[in-house]
Formats: sequence, C-alpha cells, structure tokens
Amino acid sequence: MQSKLNRLLSSWQKGTVRTSYSLRQNGYSDDLLQKYAKSKWLESFGYGAYKLNGDKVEWYGALFTLQTELDSTIHVGGKSALQLKGFAHTISDELQKVNLFHNDNKLLPKWFRDHTWNVELEITKTSKCGTYDQSFLSHETSNGISIKVSSPELAIMEMLLKVPGSESYNEADLIMNGLMTLRPKIISNILLKCKSVKAKRLFLYLAEKHNHPWFKKLDLQKFDLGKGKRSIVPNGMLDPKYQITVPRESNE
Repeated sequence: MQSKLNRLLSSWQKGTVRTSYSLRQNGYSDDLLQKYAKSKWLESFGYGAYKLNGDKVEWYGALFTLQTELDSTIHVGGKSALQLKGFAHTISDELQKVNLFHNDNKLLPKWFRDHTWNVELEITKTSKCGTYDQSFLSHETSNGISIKVSSPELAIMEMLLKVPGSESYNEADLIMNGLMTLRPKIISNILLKCKSVKAKRLFLYLAEKHNHPWFKKLDLQKFDLGKGKRSIVPNGMLDPKYQITVPRESNE
C-alpha cells in the first residue's frame, strides 16, 4: 500500500487538483482515497476532487485538471489571453478577471464552480467559434503548470464576440492596432468557422483600418459575412463596406 501511495504522491503535480474519477481509473478506490485523506496525505477539494494536503491550488491549477483529466475545451481566451501574451499593453498585466471560454455540453464540475478563487472568473459557453482546433490554441505556464490558452488570432475574435457588451469597442480597437504579426492562415480558418457575423465584420473592419500586412493576404470572398446591417455602437456611423455602425471618430 505504501508504494501505491508513493506512486500517487510522486506523480501528483503540485498546485493541481485530481478528480475522483481519474483516480479510480488509476486503481485508487473511493475508500482508499478517504483513507489517504484521513491520514493527512490528501485533502478534499469539494465533491469529486482532491488536492495534496496543505497544497495551494490557484485557478490555473484547477483549469489544468479540467483540460487534462476531464478533456474539457475550457481555456483562457479573449482579453485575458491577449494579456498573458503581452498584446494588451493598454491594460494591466495583472489579471483581476480571467476570461474563460468553452463549448462543452456537460456542466463544469461543482468543485470548480463553487470554489472561491482569488480572481473573478468570467466563463462563457459559446459555439460561435466552432470547434477549438489545436492550431487555434497555445500554452502558457504559470508556476510550472501548463494550461491551454487561445492563440492571439482566436483571442481577439473571442474578445470581439463580447463587444459592445462586457468589452468596449475602444479597447478592442487599441489592442487590434498592436496585432501586427497575426498569421493569415490561422485567421482565415477561424473566420471560416466563426458563426458570429458581427464579430467577423468587426474583425475585418479593424484589421483594414489599421492596415495590417496580414490583412492583405486574406481572401474576403471566402467568408460568410451575412446580409443586412449590424450595430456595434449606438448612434454610430455606418461603414459602407462592412455594414456595421462604428464610432464616428473612427472614420474621421
């Protein structure tokens, strides 16, 4: 039994959660896990989850578990991903709110939803970005824990999905201005899969406005931009090419 416990402890990445389901799959019964907890090797982290005794688990350690043990599509996206990658120079590098995106049909586990984290988690379930191809995602490491994060190409599209709701047009405009090195092939694939006409039109409008070199490599005829007008901001000015209302000063 001791060697089995040693194997468990030595393979457990500090700062992360393990699920009861995963542990059972690896030969650790609920009775045995409860025995380890009573012996102060493990601690409960809510229903169906454990952590190492005395260990501190931050939001990214829990996110790692969702991604690796539960095969969830949840990932850091939108403005938070752009912050982590150093593209959001207009805002603080310190994450006070973390934007998480997923398109899972199952509910996120109770131990994750109910825990009080040291940052605000804004969780968005959406299928508007289609499936999350591996080329749309990247990895970031915090305290030795690697988590999936949106690529800059996907992150800006996720941010634009929230304009003008929880994200502002002006901030998206400023961030887009700095996205000079986006990859046209990845952008093209995202635009083909994206189901939000408004976000696609706004993305292309801002890219053309800032005259990014990669914009010239996009074949706009390939993308479904829908029909009719879309309102981005109230009392705005209609852009005749993309048929969206944008702030008047942006065209002046």
